[in-house]
Amino acid sequence: MTLKQVFIRNLREFRKREGLSQMKLAEHCNTATSYIGDIEIGRRFPSIDMIERIAKVLRIEPYQFFKNKAGYVSSDIENLFPGLPNSMKNQIKAKIKTQINQSTDEILCRILNEY
Repeated sequence: MTLKQVFIRNLREFRKREGLSQMKLAEHCNTATSYIGDIEIGRRFPSIDMIERIAKVLRIEPYQFFKNKAGYVSSDIENLFPGLPNSMKNQIKAKIKTQINQSTDEILCRILNEY
């Protein structure tokens, strides 16, 4: 999954979690509804300023849009190891989640330290 795909998935998830339609999110961000829609289908990508505005409305930190979640690898684990006992699958998922969180945090720290 690309970083752009992670961003789009997370944007949609956070927007829905807050109970906002694309139209309401656009209103709160002072932008066009079509712009939010274009972002969510991957046609456009927001500027840093817009990412910060969207994050503020959704009550999250901007970096959270780029953080991959281990939950999304669950179906991949099921497909890769169909005969593996659930206890082992859960151990694999837990290790992947830990690794993703550590890697994401390290990458974000490096990026933030550059600025």
